[in-house]
Amino acid sequence: MNSLKIIFDWDTWQEIFGSIAKNKTRTIITVIGVLWGIFIYISLSGSAKGLDNGFERQFENIAMNSMFIWAARTSIPYSGFKVGRSPQLKIQNATTLKQQIPEIQFIAPRNAKGVFGSIPAQVVRKNKSKPYNIYGDFPVYTKIATKKIYDNGRFINDEDIKYERKVCVIGERTQLELFEPDEDPVGQYVRIDDVYFKVIGVHKFIQGGGFETDGDIFIPFETYRKLYNTGDDVDWFTIAAYDYADAVAVEKKVKQTLKRIHRVSPEDERAFGAFNIGEVFTKIMGFAKGMTFLSLVVGLATIFAGVIGIGNILMISVNERTKELGVRRALGATPGEVRMQIVLESVFLTTIAGIFGIILGSFMLAAINLFTIDKTDFPYTNPTVPIPLVLGALLIMVTLGTLIGLIPAQRAVSIKPIDALREE
Repeated sequence: MNSLKIIFDWDTWQEIFGSIAKNKTRTIITVIGVLWGIFIYISLSGSAKGLDNGFERQFENIAMNSMFIWAARTSIPYSGFKVGRSPQLKIQNATTLKQQIPEIQFIAPRNAKGVFGSIPAQVVRKNKSKPYNIYGDFPVYTKIATKKIYDNGRFINDEDIKYERKVCVIGERTQLELFEPDEDPVGQYVRIDDVYFKVIGVHKFIQGGGFETDGDIFIPFETYRKLYNTGDDVDWFTIAAYDYADAVAVEKKVKQTLKRIHRVSPEDERAFGAFNIGEVFTKIMGFAKGMTFLSLVVGLATIFAGVIGIGNILMISVNERTKELGVRRALGATPGEVRMQIVLESVFLTTIAGIFGIILGSFMLAAINLFTIDKTDFPYTNPTVPIPLVLGALLIMVTLGTLIGLIPAQRAVSIKPIDALREE
């Protein structure tokens, strides 16, 4: 109760402000040290979160634990085969992989014309003609990589696969280049390598939604196979593992299984290529977490250094106010009252520095967000720091301010009134 009386006593605060006024320059410099610590923490933590959010946005349209697997060339002779053989993936391999590797959630065999060095298909609409990449796909592909279709259209479905329908989904750029501005392409026909296909949808371009572009055309896998006479051949597999699975381990299992199927040496690391989004995403998230931890360490270290500076300022203040403190003690001030005043001054300076640091850090993050908000091709967005972490940092500052204030406070209490009054 006595402590609360001291806290809300105007005379106490007048003495605190008077003490601060006597050491303006030193106090401001020291407060800036604490302010800088919380500013660094807010700025770095928020920036790390912005990077985290940016990469999540880049990968939001494709499964985090996904990968692409394709056949390359062997580098080790095996089972009578020479070096340099190129195994051919088959559609049956998808079933085998799904059965033998339980961590696989979805697997989509894919074929394409216009990628991997092949010649794009010639697509004609009335008197307009352009080359575009053509993909042969199953509906399951959209469970791995999102395809956003305009409202009046759709993507390939199971019926299209079953009946080998000549239907296609075109891109935004394809629509702009082959159709009139006020013309709805859905329900219209385009000629792909001299075969007519009905347009059933237009897909929006999505940054990070696989490796397709805004001009690519998708047709049913079975129709692609018949059109280009690919038989059971598959160019590559797009695979999504369950969230709990280790993407690197799944990739290794997939390659080992394909090596057994295609009679490739188990030691051959070049026979099958892969791009593992799950591995990349894990590394990115690890980097973001490392940045957050670094910001915490650097911020706390700077805060601690600043708080020690406040303790030093208060120690100097106590030494300069020896006579004043002696008079107060002689007039009846208790050790607890003197101690509380010094600690209050320490907490006050620390809190003020912390609040200003948080405000400046928030302005910094707002400025960064303003400059990056429209850059969808850049993996950075919405740099923020959760409120609990901000309050936690402020609480740590106040706690440190209290603890460091006890040192000069104890020094003030240890001064004997008679010794202080003798000092001139």
